[in-house]
Amino acid sequence: MTDPGSPQRAQSGYRRLSRRSLLSYWWTLPVAGTLGTFGWLGLRAGRILTRKEKPGEPEYVPGAVQAIAPLADFPTEWHSLEFSYQGDLTIVLRLPQPVLGGISVGEQHFAAFSRRCTHQGCPVVMVRDQEVLALAYNYRAEDAKHPQLGCPCHYSVFDPLKAGEAVFGQATLPLPRIALEVRGEQLYAVGREEG
Repeated sequence: MTDPGSPQRAQSGYRRLSRRSLLSYWWTLPVAGTLGTFGWLGLRAGRILTRKEKPGEPEYVPGAVQAIAPLADFPTEWHSLEFSYQGDLTIVLRLPQPVLGGISVGEQHFAAFSRRCTHQGCPVVMVRDQEVLALAYNYRAEDAKHPQLGCPCHYSVFDPLKAGEAVFGQATLPLPRIALEVRGEQLYAVGREEG
């Protein structure tokens, strides 16, 4: 029987690691974990900041015609009304300027969006206060001093004047738009974007 510490065993190419030498390599685990985490965070941040999809010309899928409200219910710019269309939470806004996918009636401009955030589906809300956007959502844009649509779950921000584009946060896709029509003095929803 061969003694484990014998020269014959050492010559066979087997090198016995002591606890001390094994523990001297443990520092590589937290370093590798830290580098991997920062690498993943950098890739994710780059994706979130640079790959936001801009809304194009809408491709509406016709749906049921649903009355929303009389035009008189929108007396001022940024007046909003939440409603349900085809089982989805939606919001219609009177805006100060026309937007892609919206509708204009004289000097009045309207756009409607799904309230379901494109990140994970939480309902977005109208955020009118710029300080709330800055403090709660960590979003302050010098060129956007108007209300925004914000997701309170993960703090994505969508700009209604940019046709619902995701301008900040983890969402990268714009909010789906709702097709609007005016019949007489009444505003109607007549279709929606799939997305």
